[in-house]
Amino acid sequence: MSASCTIQDVFNRFYQNYEKKHALSVAQRKAAYHIMNCKTGAFGINVSVCEECGCISVHYNSCRDRCCPMCQEFPKEKWVDARREDVLDAPYFHVVFTVPEELNPIIYSNQKLLYDALYHASSDTLRELASDSKYLGADIGYICILHTWGSKMNFHPHIHAVVLGGGLDSENRWKNNGEEFFLPIRVVSRLFRGKYLAELKQLWKDSKLEFHGSAERFKNHYAFKELLDSCYGKEWVPYCKKPFDGAESVIRYLGKYTHRIAISNYRIKAVTDSSVTFIAKDYKTHGQWKEVTLSGEEFLRRFLMHVPPKRFVRIRHYGLLSSRNKNRKITLCRNLLGCRKYLSRLKDLDAPSIIRILYNKDVCKCSFCGGKIIPLNAEQYVIRPDPYLLC
Repeated sequence: MSASCTIQDVFNRFYQNYEKKHALSVAQRKAAYHIMNCKTGAFGINVSVCEECGCISVHYNSCRDRCCPMCQEFPKEKWVDARREDVLDAPYFHVVFTVPEELNPIIYSNQKLLYDALYHASSDTLRELASDSKYLGADIGYICILHTWGSKMNFHPHIHAVVLGGGLDSENRWKNNGEEFFLPIRVVSRLFRGKYLAELKQLWKDSKLEFHGSAERFKNHYAFKELLDSCYGKEWVPYCKKPFDGAESVIRYLGKYTHRIAISNYRIKAVTDSSVTFIAKDYKTHGQWKEVTLSGEEFLRRFLMHVPPKRFVRIRHYGLLSSRNKNRKITLCRNLLGCRKYLSRLKDLDAPSIIRILYNKDVCKCSFCGGKIIPLNAEQYVIRPDPYLLC
């Protein structure tokens, strides 16, 4: 049994046999290739030398795949820092939209269509209820982020929405309800349920849905109608967390959800010739961490379930925070509230400068003598093409 294991170790040990037995999408094969070859030299290397002592440094390029656990920290920090300029000193809420597990087989068979439907239903629910004068009567802003996993890497599609707890009314005046969430959860639940199932029915009528694996039985009209009836009969339970403690906490909190993947390296505890052991939260025991052991094949199956479709956008901005509105309307909101603007620390900086700020490390200085490091000639770099860039 080996300790200090990574996702890369798991793929290197089990993927070759897994690939022979399972049909994989292009996106899944691409993610697997990137993870196995990240920081190995397959994507090129950068060679530099110290002017003072002549010490040669070799840096292996990362794959930059959004499913690779070794490549998320840098993009996350840059993205979160860019959001600093959009944050207001106002209440923010974290709302989670989930669907019944009975729909999971159909959603997995139609990922792009039904993931999009999740965004449509959740965003339309928030926009419609917030604009109703009975609740708030204002145009709000919110960010929606899709996660498709539970703690044990089971398939569990849901939307995390970070919602600004106030907005602009029809006369462009700021309006909020203080520290209390401005929408009744039961109303949110029922409207979200209606919107999602209505879009699902329309996709069925337009013959756009596919049915594979355990979803195949829903090709039958009566089985599909029975599924819809059971979902209409259930209470869909969205969840709203307490408001954040100030704008800075919103900025820090965003990073926890935006660039996450199904499982991180620190949760992998051991890998044997046949199994993988990792820790996961057990919500039946109030979220206590427990060890879970899966076969290597099952671990890869669960991990690859969460590779998003090609070019699928997982982070989407709406209302006041949409790219069309935020430059003008967020400035107006800030003026109405009289709050300060949080400036980006990393904007327009190069990678060495960003690393210096984030990690207090100067990559342009030699780690042995402190002298200046310069790159060798480009002709001396070892570059290998990524075959998936042509896909």
